[in-house]
Amino acid sequence: MNTSAAGPPQGARAPSGGSAAHEVASVGAIPPAPPTGPVPWDKPYALAVLTDMLRIRRMEEKAAELYGEQKIRGFLHLYIGEEAVATGALRALAPQDNVVATYREHAHALLRGLSMDAIMAEMYGKQEGCSRGRGGSMHLFDRASRFYGGNAIVGGGLPLSAGLALADKLSGRAALTACFFGEGAVAEGAFHEAMNLAALWQLPVLFCCENNLYAMGTALARSEAQTDLCAKAASYGVATVRADGMDVVAVLAAMQQAARQVRQTGGPVFVELRTYRFRAHSMFDPELYRDKREVEDWKTRGPIHTFSARLKAQGSLSEPEFLALDAQAQAEVQQAVAFAEAGTWEPVADLLRDVTTPPGAPA
Repeated sequence: MNTSAAGPPQGARAPSGGSAAHEVASVGAIPPAPPTGPVPWDKPYALAVLTDMLRIRRMEEKAAELYGEQKIRGFLHLYIGEEAVATGALRALAPQDNVVATYREHAHALLRGLSMDAIMAEMYGKQEGCSRGRGGSMHLFDRASRFYGGNAIVGGGLPLSAGLALADKLSGRAALTACFFGEGAVAEGAFHEAMNLAALWQLPVLFCCENNLYAMGTALARSEAQTDLCAKAASYGVATVRADGMDVVAVLAAMQQAARQVRQTGGPVFVELRTYRFRAHSMFDPELYRDKREVEDWKTRGPIHTFSARLKAQGSLSEPEFLALDAQAQAEVQQAVAFAEAGTWEPVADLLRDVTTPPGAPA
Protein backbone atom coordinates (compact mmCIF):
# COMPACT_ATOMS: atom_id res chain seq x y z
CA MET A 1 0.00 0.00 0.00
CA ASN A 2 1.35 3.43 -0.87
CA THR A 3 2.00 5.87 1.91
CA SER A 4 1.55 9.61 1.69
CA ALA A 5 3.61 11.90 3.88
CA ALA A 6 1.64 14.35 6.01
CA GLY A 7 2.44 16.33 9.09
CA PRO A 8 5.79 17.35 10.53
CA PRO A 9 8.96 15.26 10.38
CA GLN A 10 9.31 13.32 13.61
CA GLY A 11 12.70 11.70 13.40
CA ALA A 12 14.74 14.41 15.15
CA ARG A 13 16.15 13.64 18.55
CA ALA A 14 15.26 15.92 21.45
CA PRO A 15 18.13 17.73 23.22
CA SER A 16 19.00 16.68 26.73
CA GLY A 17 18.79 20.14 28.28
CA GLY A 18 16.82 23.37 28.10
CA SER A 19 13.27 24.34 28.89
CA ALA A 20 10.26 22.19 28.07
CA ALA A 21 9.24 24.67 25.40
CA HIS A 22 12.72 24.51 23.84
CA GLU A 23 12.72 20.73 23.82
CA VAL A 24 9.25 20.54 22.31
CA ALA A 25 10.19 22.98 19.56
CA SER A 26 13.18 20.79 18.73
CA VAL A 27 11.25 17.61 17.94
CA GLY A 28 9.51 18.81 14.80
CA ALA A 29 6.13 19.94 16.12
CA ILE A 30 5.91 22.83 13.63
CA PRO A 31 2.62 22.49 11.72
CA PRO A 32 2.68 22.05 7.96
CA ALA A 33 0.60 24.27 5.71
CA PRO A 34 -3.18 24.00 6.19
CA PRO A 35 -5.07 21.69 3.79
CA THR A 36 -6.38 23.51 0.73
CA GLY A 37 -8.01 22.75 -2.58
CA PRO A 38 -11.49 21.67 -3.62
CA VAL A 39 -13.51 19.20 -1.57
CA PRO A 40 -14.41 16.27 -3.88
CA TRP A 41 -17.90 15.68 -2.48
CA ASP A 42 -21.36 16.94 -3.33
CA LYS A 43 -22.82 19.64 -1.09
CA PRO A 44 -25.19 17.46 1.01
CA TYR A 45 -22.39 15.01 1.88
CA ALA A 46 -19.90 17.80 2.62
CA LEU A 47 -22.35 19.57 4.91
CA ALA A 48 -23.12 16.31 6.70
CA VAL A 49 -19.39 15.88 7.38
CA LEU A 50 -19.11 19.47 8.61
CA THR A 51 -22.14 18.88 10.85
CA ASP A 52 -20.46 15.87 12.45
CA MET A 53 -17.35 17.88 13.27
CA LEU A 54 -19.44 20.70 14.72
CA ARG A 55 -21.43 18.25 16.85
CA ILE A 56 -18.18 16.87 18.28
CA ARG A 57 -16.68 20.30 18.93
CA ARG A 58 -19.73 21.75 20.65
CA MET A 59 -20.27 18.63 22.76
CA GLU A 60 -16.63 18.64 23.90
CA GLU A 61 -16.65 22.36 24.70
CA LYS A 62 -19.78 21.92 26.80
CA ALA A 63 -18.24 18.94 28.57
CA ALA A 64 -15.27 21.09 29.56
CA GLU A 65 -17.64 23.74 30.91
CA LEU A 66 -19.63 21.17 32.88
CA TYR A 67 -16.42 19.72 34.27
CA GLY A 68 -15.53 23.17 35.61
CA GLU A 69 -18.94 23.23 37.30
CA GLN A 70 -18.21 19.77 38.80
CA LYS A 71 -21.23 18.25 37.10
CA ILE A 72 -18.92 15.90 35.23
CA ARG A 73 -16.41 14.29 37.58
CA GLY A 74 -13.41 11.99 37.35
CA PHE A 75 -11.14 12.22 34.33
CA LEU A 76 -12.10 13.99 31.13
CA HIS A 77 -10.05 13.82 27.92
CA LEU A 78 -11.19 16.17 25.18
CA TYR A 79 -11.01 15.66 21.40
CA ILE A 80 -10.98 19.33 20.44
CA GLY A 81 -8.74 19.75 17.39
CA GLU A 82 -8.90 16.09 16.34
CA GLU A 83 -12.46 16.11 14.94
CA ALA A 84 -11.39 15.24 11.38
CA VAL A 85 -10.02 11.87 12.49
CA ALA A 86 -13.17 10.38 14.00
CA THR A 87 -15.38 12.06 11.39
CA GLY A 88 -13.47 10.70 8.42
CA ALA A 89 -12.62 7.34 9.94
CA LEU A 90 -16.07 6.34 11.15
CA ARG A 91 -17.57 7.05 7.71
CA ALA A 92 -15.29 4.40 6.21
CA LEU A 93 -16.74 1.66 8.42
CA ALA A 94 -19.83 -0.52 8.01
CA PRO A 95 -22.55 -1.21 10.62
CA GLN A 96 -21.31 -4.79 11.12
CA ASP A 97 -17.77 -3.65 11.96
CA ASN A 98 -16.47 -3.51 15.53
CA VAL A 99 -15.05 -0.30 16.98
CA VAL A 100 -12.64 -0.18 19.92
CA ALA A 101 -11.44 3.20 21.19
CA THR A 102 -9.42 4.85 23.94
CA TYR A 103 -10.34 7.07 26.86
CA ARG A 104 -10.61 9.99 24.37
CA GLU A 105 -13.63 8.38 22.70
CA HIS A 106 -16.63 10.71 22.94
CA ALA A 107 -16.42 11.59 19.24
CA HIS A 108 -16.16 7.96 18.13
CA ALA A 109 -19.16 6.98 20.22
CA LEU A 110 -21.24 9.87 18.92
CA LEU A 111 -20.51 9.19 15.26
CA ARG A 112 -20.90 5.46 15.71
CA GLY A 113 -24.53 6.11 16.52
CA LEU A 114 -24.76 6.56 20.29
CA SER A 115 -27.10 9.41 21.11
CA MET A 116 -25.61 12.56 22.59
CA ASP A 117 -28.20 12.19 25.34
CA ALA A 118 -26.81 8.80 26.38
CA ILE A 119 -23.21 10.04 26.18
CA MET A 120 -23.86 13.14 28.26
CA ALA A 121 -25.87 11.18 30.84
CA GLU A 122 -22.99 8.72 31.12
CA MET A 123 -20.52 11.53 31.76
CA TYR A 124 -22.89 12.80 34.46
CA GLY A 125 -22.94 9.30 35.98
CA LYS A 126 -26.69 8.89 35.50
CA GLN A 127 -28.53 5.59 34.98
CA GLU A 128 -29.74 6.75 31.58
CA GLY A 129 -26.16 6.78 30.31
CA CYS A 130 -24.92 4.24 27.77
CA SER A 131 -23.10 2.33 30.55
CA ARG A 132 -25.80 3.02 33.15
CA GLY A 133 -23.62 5.72 34.67
CA ARG A 134 -20.99 3.25 35.82
CA GLY A 135 -18.40 3.90 33.14
CA GLY A 136 -18.22 7.65 32.91
CA SER A 137 -16.26 9.58 30.31
CA MET A 138 -13.64 6.89 29.66
CA HIS A 139 -15.93 3.87 29.39
CA LEU A 140 -18.65 4.58 26.86
CA PHE A 141 -20.08 1.33 25.47
CA ASP A 142 -22.91 0.23 23.24
CA ARG A 143 -23.31 -3.37 22.13
CA ALA A 144 -26.01 -2.58 19.55
CA SER A 145 -23.60 -0.25 17.73
CA ARG A 146 -20.74 -2.72 18.16
CA PHE A 147 -18.92 0.02 20.04
CA TYR A 148 -16.69 -1.80 22.53
CA GLY A 149 -15.27 1.11 24.54
CA GLY A 150 -13.75 3.29 25.85
CA ASN A 151 -10.59 1.84 27.51
CA ALA A 152 -8.78 3.70 30.27
CA ILE A 153 -5.56 1.67 29.97
CA VAL A 154 -3.10 2.90 27.33
CA GLY A 155 -3.02 0.19 24.67
CA GLY A 156 -5.75 -1.74 26.45
CA GLY A 157 -7.97 -1.92 23.39
CA LEU A 158 -5.34 -3.46 21.11
CA PRO A 159 -5.52 -7.07 22.36
CA LEU A 160 -9.31 -6.77 22.61
CA SER A 161 -9.38 -5.85 18.92
CA ALA A 162 -7.31 -8.87 17.99
CA GLY A 163 -9.71 -11.04 19.99
CA LEU A 164 -12.80 -9.57 18.34
CA ALA A 165 -11.27 -10.03 14.91
CA LEU A 166 -10.29 -13.62 15.71
CA ALA A 167 -13.82 -14.37 16.86
CA ASP A 168 -15.23 -12.94 13.63
CA LYS A 169 -12.79 -14.91 11.54
CA LEU A 170 -13.50 -18.20 13.29
CA SER A 171 -17.26 -17.67 13.02
CA GLY A 172 -17.09 -16.69 9.36
CA ARG A 173 -18.50 -13.23 10.06
CA ALA A 174 -17.75 -10.63 7.37
CA ALA A 175 -16.56 -7.71 9.46
CA LEU A 176 -13.43 -5.86 10.44
CA THR A 177 -12.42 -4.43 13.80
CA ALA A 178 -11.27 -0.83 13.85
CA CYS A 179 -9.00 -0.14 16.81
CA PHE A 180 -8.23 3.48 17.68
CA PHE A 181 -5.24 4.32 19.86
CA GLY A 182 -2.72 7.10 20.37
CA GLU A 183 0.94 7.05 19.43
CA GLY A 184 1.81 6.55 23.09
CA ALA A 185 0.30 3.06 22.89
CA VAL A 186 2.89 2.10 20.29
CA ALA A 187 5.43 1.93 23.12
CA GLU A 188 3.32 -0.63 24.99
CA GLY A 189 3.89 -4.36 24.74
CA ALA A 190 0.21 -4.83 23.94
CA PHE A 191 0.73 -3.00 20.63
CA HIS A 192 3.48 -5.36 19.52
CA GLU A 193 1.66 -8.45 20.71
CA ALA A 194 -1.56 -7.46 18.95
CA MET A 195 0.28 -6.45 15.78
CA ASN A 196 2.21 -9.71 15.74
CA LEU A 197 -0.86 -11.91 16.25
CA ALA A 198 -2.91 -9.96 13.70
CA ALA A 199 -0.18 -10.44 11.11
CA LEU A 200 0.57 -14.04 12.07
CA TRP A 201 -3.06 -15.17 12.01
CA GLN A 202 -4.15 -12.71 9.30
CA LEU A 203 -6.85 -11.08 11.38
CA PRO A 204 -9.13 -8.36 9.93
CA VAL A 205 -7.97 -5.52 12.18
CA LEU A 206 -7.77 -1.91 11.04
CA PHE A 207 -5.21 -0.37 13.38
CA CYS A 208 -5.92 3.38 13.55
CA CYS A 209 -3.17 5.36 15.26
CA GLU A 210 -4.27 8.87 16.22
CA ASN A 211 -0.83 10.45 16.42
CA ASN A 212 -1.30 13.78 18.19
CA LEU A 213 2.47 14.08 18.79
CA TYR A 214 2.31 13.91 22.58
CA ALA A 215 1.77 10.73 24.57
CA MET A 216 0.11 12.45 27.51
CA GLY A 217 2.90 14.98 28.09
CA THR A 218 5.85 13.47 26.26
CA ALA A 219 6.82 14.36 22.69
CA LEU A 220 7.26 11.31 20.48
CA ALA A 221 11.00 11.84 19.85
CA ARG A 222 11.65 11.94 23.58
CA SER A 223 10.17 8.49 24.20
CA GLU A 224 10.66 6.51 20.99
CA ALA A 225 13.97 5.64 19.34
CA GLN A 226 12.07 4.90 16.10
CA THR A 227 9.59 7.69 15.47
CA ASP A 228 8.38 6.35 12.12
CA LEU A 229 5.28 4.55 13.37
CA CYS A 230 4.50 3.04 9.98
CA ALA A 231 7.97 1.45 10.00
CA LYS A 232 7.11 -0.29 13.27
CA ALA A 233 3.93 -1.74 11.82
CA ALA A 234 5.68 -2.69 8.59
CA SER A 235 8.26 -4.66 10.60
CA TYR A 236 5.46 -7.15 11.29
CA GLY A 237 4.60 -7.39 7.62
CA VAL A 238 1.52 -5.20 8.05
CA ALA A 239 0.53 -2.87 5.21
CA THR A 240 0.56 0.81 6.19
CA VAL A 241 -0.87 4.13 5.10
CA ARG A 242 -0.30 7.62 6.48
CA ALA A 243 -2.61 10.63 6.20
CA ASP A 244 -3.03 14.18 7.42
CA GLY A 245 -5.35 13.80 10.39
CA MET A 246 -6.28 17.48 10.30
CA ASP A 247 -7.86 17.06 6.85
CA VAL A 248 -11.15 15.15 6.92
CA VAL A 249 -10.96 14.55 3.16
CA ALA A 250 -7.55 12.89 3.50
CA VAL A 251 -8.67 10.86 6.52
CA LEU A 252 -11.71 9.44 4.75
CA ALA A 253 -9.72 8.56 1.62
CA ALA A 254 -7.00 6.81 3.64
CA MET A 255 -9.48 4.92 5.78
CA GLN A 256 -11.53 3.81 2.80
CA GLN A 257 -8.39 2.53 1.13
CA ALA A 258 -7.28 0.72 4.28
CA ALA A 259 -10.71 -0.74 5.06
CA ARG A 260 -11.03 -1.99 1.48
CA GLN A 261 -7.71 -3.81 1.77
CA VAL A 262 -8.68 -5.40 5.09
CA ARG A 263 -11.92 -6.68 3.56
CA GLN A 264 -10.22 -7.96 0.43
CA THR A 265 -7.28 -9.72 2.10
CA GLY A 266 -8.70 -10.55 5.52
CA GLY A 267 -5.45 -9.30 7.07
CA PRO A 268 -4.51 -6.22 9.11
CA VAL A 269 -3.68 -2.70 7.94
CA PHE A 270 -2.08 0.08 10.00
CA VAL A 271 -3.14 3.70 9.45
CA GLU A 272 -1.27 6.62 10.99
CA LEU A 273 -3.40 9.76 11.22
CA ARG A 274 -1.27 12.73 12.22
CA THR A 275 -3.35 15.16 14.22
CA TYR A 276 -3.09 17.59 17.13
CA ARG A 277 -5.18 18.23 20.21
CA PHE A 278 -5.80 21.86 21.08
CA ARG A 279 -6.54 21.17 24.74
CA ALA A 280 -4.44 19.55 27.43
CA HIS A 281 -4.19 15.76 27.71
CA SER A 282 -6.89 15.81 30.37
CA MET A 283 -8.61 18.39 32.51
CA PHE A 284 -6.00 17.69 35.22
CA ASP A 285 -3.06 18.37 32.90
CA PRO A 286 -1.15 21.64 33.61
CA GLU A 287 0.25 21.40 30.05
CA LEU A 288 3.82 22.44 30.80
CA TYR A 289 5.38 20.33 28.05
CA ARG A 290 4.56 22.44 25.01
CA ASP A 291 4.73 26.11 24.15
CA LYS A 292 1.47 28.04 23.93
CA ARG A 293 2.62 29.55 20.66
CA GLU A 294 2.91 26.06 19.18
CA VAL A 295 -0.72 25.36 20.05
CA GLU A 296 -1.83 28.63 18.45
CA ASP A 297 0.14 27.80 15.31
CA TRP A 298 -1.60 24.44 15.06
CA LYS A 299 -5.01 26.07 15.47
CA THR A 300 -4.49 27.62 12.03
CA ARG A 301 -4.88 24.03 10.77
CA GLY A 302 -8.08 23.45 12.75
CA PRO A 303 -10.14 20.87 10.82
CA ILE A 304 -13.44 22.74 11.10
CA HIS A 305 -11.96 26.09 10.12
CA THR A 306 -10.00 24.81 7.13
CA PHE A 307 -12.75 22.51 5.85
CA SER A 308 -15.43 25.20 6.03
CA ALA A 309 -13.08 27.67 4.32
CA ARG A 310 -12.58 25.23 1.44
CA LEU A 311 -16.33 24.74 1.09
CA LYS A 312 -16.93 28.48 1.07
CA ALA A 313 -14.22 28.99 -1.55
CA GLN A 314 -15.95 26.58 -3.94
CA GLY A 315 -19.43 27.92 -3.29
CA SER A 316 -20.69 24.91 -1.32
CA LEU A 317 -21.19 26.78 1.95
CA SER A 318 -22.34 30.26 2.91
CA GLU A 319 -21.79 31.93 6.27
CA PRO A 320 -25.53 31.79 7.11
CA GLU A 321 -25.51 28.06 6.34
CA PHE A 322 -22.51 27.55 8.60
CA LEU A 323 -24.16 29.46 11.42
CA ALA A 324 -27.35 27.43 11.00
CA LEU A 325 -25.43 24.14 11.24
CA ASP A 326 -23.57 25.42 14.28
CA ALA A 327 -26.81 26.48 15.96
CA GLN A 328 -28.25 23.03 15.25
CA ALA A 329 -25.25 21.39 16.91
CA GLN A 330 -25.50 23.66 19.93
CA ALA A 331 -29.21 22.92 20.27
CA GLU A 332 -28.45 19.19 20.32
CA VAL A 333 -25.90 19.79 23.07
CA GLN A 334 -28.39 21.76 25.15
CA GLN A 335 -30.93 18.96 24.78
CA ALA A 336 -28.33 16.41 25.87
CA VAL A 337 -27.47 18.46 28.95
CA ALA A 338 -31.15 18.77 29.85
CA PHE A 339 -31.52 15.01 29.45
CA ALA A 340 -28.54 14.35 31.72
CA GLU A 341 -29.70 16.87 34.31
CA ALA A 342 -33.10 15.18 34.43
CA GLY A 343 -31.55 11.73 34.70
CA THR A 344 -31.59 9.59 37.81
CA TRP A 345 -28.84 8.31 40.07
CA GLU A 346 -28.50 4.59 40.60
CA PRO A 347 -30.06 3.57 43.93
CA VAL A 348 -27.49 3.03 46.66
CA ALA A 349 -28.91 -0.46 47.19
CA ASP A 350 -27.84 -1.38 43.64
CA LEU A 351 -24.27 -0.08 43.77
CA LEU A 352 -22.76 -3.51 44.39
CA ARG A 353 -24.87 -5.22 41.74
CA ASP A 354 -22.60 -7.00 39.23
CA VAL A 355 -19.62 -6.12 41.44
CA THR A 356 -19.78 -8.68 44.25
CA THR A 357 -21.40 -12.11 44.52
CA PRO A 358 -24.61 -12.02 46.57
CA PRO A 359 -24.51 -14.01 49.82
CA GLY A 360 -25.61 -17.60 49.29
CA ALA A 361 -25.13 -17.49 45.50
CA PRO A 362 -23.65 -20.65 43.96
CA ALA A 363 -19.89 -20.54 43.44
